[in-house]
Amino acid sequence: MGREDVAEDDPLLRASGVEFLQADISSVEAASQAVNAAQPDRAYLLAAFSAPADAYRDPLGVIQNNVACVVNVLEALREIAPRARVLIVSSSEVYGRGTTSGAPLTEDSPLAPENPYAVSKAAQDLLGYQYHVAYGMDIVRVRPFNHLGPGQSDRFVASAFARQVAERESGLGEQLIEVGNLEAHRDFLDVRDVVAAYELALTLGQPGQVYNLASGRAVAIRSLLDQLIARSQTSFTVSVDPQRFRPADAPILVGDASRFINLTGWSPKVSLDQTLDDLLAYWRERIRLESK
Repeated sequence: MGREDVAEDDPLLRASGVEFLQADISSVEAASQAVNAAQPDRAYLLAAFSAPADAYRDPLGVIQNNVACVVNVLEALREIAPRARVLIVSSSEVYGRGTTSGAPLTEDSPLAPENPYAVSKAAQDLLGYQYHVAYGMDIVRVRPFNHLGPGQSDRFVASAFARQVAERESGLGEQLIEVGNLEAHRDFLDVRDVVAAYELALTLGQPGQVYNLASGRAVAIRSLLDQLIARSQTSFTVSVDPQRFRPADAPILVGDASRFINLTGWSPKVSLDQTLDDLLAYWRERIRLESK
């Protein structure tokens, strides 16, 4: 999860011993000033408006922002820290609908983005390759599949479910959970496993190469909802909201991370059960704090 994926000013997510430098990297000047101040030897580029649903509401804004964020930082790195090792975080969304059979997607699967956010991530991905080829920059790319965990914004499906469960347990609102498409199947990772993969990718990844980060297992969105509800003693009514459906939504998307696993030995450590436990505990605590 990037900064756009987590709730702003969340007291449960405040880091200690970390120096933050805030900059609007959609600005050429601000990006250059930030890179000059940091003088990085490593750079992790995750900046983006990251929710596909938001991208449908402002497609041009999302594409312009997401492309500018990467171009501006890469240009600044090229001028100020050309030897920095760079990780560009793309997305499984670049594969679009994937395969009709639901077979795991490899890095050689065609790019076929089906929403504006996915288009912007495909552009970021290709820009990383282009800057490596054109300027010899030390750039590695990853394409993580869906990830979730404590602290994730409720703009994302599992966190939206968990927040609603926690709110209803606290007596907020009706005993109603609003949902979108429950029939889609996605490949889910815990965000802590993803962060570990980012570190390995930047440490061991080959410059110019791209790696899928995936579990290799598809899970139904309906199953996430059912498992979260099962963790509660409260009864719920599930209501399907057509506004929560995407205009285009792949029925199944699952990844093959063999290339990355063979290179690094990485494998997911956090079970989906643990992730859902922690996600629901996060929202219960956050709702409790907000209710004070």
